[in-house]
Amino acid sequence: MSKLSEQDIEKRLLHLPEWDYYDDAIHAEFEFENFKDCFSAMSRIAFECEALNHHPDWSNTYNVLTISLSTHSEHGVTDKDFALAKAIEAIVEPEDED
Repeated sequence: MSKLSEQDIEKRLLHLPEWDYYDDAIHAEFEFENFKDCFSAMSRIAFECEALNHHPDWSNTYNVLTISLSTHSEHGVTDKDFALAKAIEAIVEPEDED
């Protein structure tokens, strides 16, 4: 797995508007209604992280979850980071079912 170019990262971020690129990582912050909802999302995300064998740098303060994704072995952002970001998006912002 190789590090993505800054141009490729910016192009991919067009599909992930909640995410920003800086400091060789992609970052997002999600606000929930309360701590329980935030922690519940973190628990669901943890299962995805294990399934993908890729783990975020993250923190939570009450109802806010802050996430940074990079592939440490590549010293930057790779396909693994975008795969995890998409999985996180599906958990924290599920599409409305008709």
